[in-house]
Parts: sequence; structure tokens; C-alpha cells
Amino acid sequence: MMSPMQSRRLSVDAFYDKATFTVTYVIADPESGRCAVIDPVLDYDPRAARTSTRSADDVIAHVREQHWKVDWILETHAHADHLSGAQYIKRELGGHTVIGEHIQIVQDTFAKLFNLGDDFPTDGRQFDRLVSDKEELSLGRFSIQVMHTPGHTPACVSYVVGDAVFVGDTIFMPDYGTARADFPGGNARTLYRSIRRILALPTSTRVFTCHDYPPNGRSPAWESTVEYQRHHNIQIHDGVDEEAYVQAREARDKTLPAPVLIWPSLQVNIRGGNLPEPDANGIAYLRLPLNVLGGS
Repeated sequence: MMSPMQSRRLSVDAFYDKATFTVTYVIADPESGRCAVIDPVLDYDPRAARTSTRSADDVIAHVREQHWKVDWILETHAHADHLSGAQYIKRELGGHTVIGEHIQIVQDTFAKLFNLGDDFPTDGRQFDRLVSDKEELSLGRFSIQVMHTPGHTPACVSYVVGDAVFVGDTIFMPDYGTARADFPGGNARTLYRSIRRILALPTSTRVFTCHDYPPNGRSPAWESTVEYQRHHNIQIHDGVDEEAYVQAREARDKTLPAPVLIWPSLQVNIRGGNLPEPDANGIAYLRLPLNVLGGS
């Protein structure tokens, strides 16, 4: 599903993946023909343990139809609910893969959990570029400013471009609330402060989320504004202080199940979207740590 939007002559196109509730964005400067892809999806069937490229192919077809050149493939963090299509996009369209510099913390945590061995790099080299808070990337006539927004994970970043901000999982549509903060390295207090930083942007700033889990049967949506979030977000609207948010967020997180694709997603995403190397028999394998999440 794709919807075209315009933001101060910045072209923004959204692709919604129903299977994982994920929104991938293509943002572009139409005059220069330079574009970036944000949070691409590699489809994964957990029953068959099979990957496919339908979602990424839709993105690729759009970029080719527009005759745009991909400069950047931007990840907001190492997702736990879908596999990254970054490497497939790069092979087909070029561009440099980008993630926040604190991905090293996430890699170290999950390399140990998956027992990947001392030879698994945890310095972020699987990505072409690691970016830090307030760093800027060029996109034709536009500038992409990096905003470090941890709390959901230590490595989460948001990307501010013109009057738009792409927030990953940090905040959702106002009727759903905010990200969970109970993953390894997550912290509800840190998340509160990151979100308040996003909500300190100009009130007209458009907020684009990476996921939408539509409550009450509404249609999927992914765009709001800072002003609307500040007035209507059910978990962190203006007037909700840090202590109240932390208490409510931590209580809510205790009731949430683990994401269905957490184990395959993280194994691929800490590799920058690469699948594990095949064994001697030519088959690649994913590991499944037992009795780690949930339970007593």
C-alpha cells in the first residue's frame, strides 16, 4: 500500500507491510533525483522459514519509475519485529546503509545471547556508516539531521528532514501511544526524555512512524504532527510527567508478549540485513535461544 505525500517539496512515499505492520519510506528531492529509503522490509514466513522480497520490490519499482538515485538506506534501529531489506535494496539500487553508532551496544548484547562467537564483529562494520546525534547527511538540496532517541533500544535514532521527522518505533500514532521499553538495553525513563525531545520540534513538524497497529478497527495510518501528538497521544500527551509515564509504561510492558519475529529479525538486523553465512551444506541457519524471554 502506497500513499504519496509532499513536505516542502520533499517527496515522501509510504509503503505499508500488513504482515508486520511496518511502514517503509522513500524520501526524495525530486529536483536532484536523490532519495533515501527508511526501514525497508525483507519478508519472512516463520512457518516455512523462508524469505522473500515482495515488500522491497515494491519500493525498488517505485524508485526506478521515478528515475531516482538512492544515496542512503536508513535504519532507525535494529528492529525486533521485521527483517531488514537493506542489503537487498543496496544490491538492486545502490546507496549506503546507515544506523546509529550505538548499534555496537545492541550487537554486543545479542551476539552474546545468540552465542555467535568471538569472531562476530560488534563494531558496526556491517553497516556502511554509523551516525551520531546531530550529524547531518545530504540529500540533494535537503539535509537529514540525526537525532539520537534511545529508550526503546540504546541505538534508536530519528531522522529530521525539512518539516518531517521519521521516528522509527519511538512513538506511534496518538491512539496507540509509544514504543515498549523492556527489550535488552531499553529504558522507559530514557524513552520519555527522547520522546519529549521529538515533541520539542516545531508543532507543525510532521511525525512519520515506522509501525501502526490500528486499534478499534481503524485503517492503518502513519502520519501525525508534533502538535497533535502533544495533545492526543494516549501515553505521553502534554501534562504526563516522567514519573507517571515510566510507571504506566513499565506496567504495560509486563503484559506484552514478545514480537513473533524477534529472534529471526535480530539475527539478521544486527548483521545489517545480511542473512547468516551458510553452513558447509549450503544452508543458512537461524538460532533459537530457549527459555530466555517471558515466563518465570
